[in-house]
Amino acid sequence: MSSSRDRRGPASPAAAHPDDPRKGVLIVVSGPSGVGKSTLIDRFLREDSHSRFSISYTTRQRRVHEVDGKDYHFVDEGTFESMIAKGYFLEWEKVHGNLYGTPRAEILAILETGRDIILDIDVKGAINISSQCAAARLIFIEPPSTRDLVNRLSLRGEKEIETRMKRVEEEIARKGEFGYTIVNDDLEKAYGTFRKAIDDIRREDNGKNNC
Repeated sequence: MSSSRDRRGPASPAAAHPDDPRKGVLIVVSGPSGVGKSTLIDRFLREDSHSRFSISYTTRQRRVHEVDGKDYHFVDEGTFESMIAKGYFLEWEKVHGNLYGTPRAEILAILETGRDIILDIDVKGAINISSQCAAARLIFIEPPSTRDLVNRLSLRGEKEIETRMKRVEEEIARKGEFGYTIVNDDLEKAYGTFRKAIDDIRREDNGKNNC
């Protein structure tokens, strides 16, 4: 799901001026595993200096290409459960036997500077965030077909594909709870729609609301 490229984007702009009411917008990108969320987000962050990527915490094993503190913060289960008890996460979920969590304080601090935050999390987590943060804006990335997604997961070497596809059906059934749905059947077309969705979100919110 994650790329080894630096998702922080180019040098971030200075914090908002005290007289400028704009605060950052929380943009949550979700969809089935393997649908291409990371590819869209990585490209956007390379081209947009006003956004930051929120790095989640997880208990799953680090993949060969991943870098701790860049793709995820990798921690053991005991550490993660301690963080839950301390209220560290805006939301957390158990996915395929592993724990994933979104850091609350880090996100709010960045939003206060006027920069937008982009999250890449599972569908249930996205909806949980929306229930806690009415200002969050949700984008769902959908595969062109389930067969296409099976092929992508197979190429990635994912295991238990049948189990994963049952989850995919459940996730796609909830896409109506998202403000935007983008079918990733053609990368260039999907990316253009993705950028337009974020532009629309920024115009609509004008950064005056956050969590």
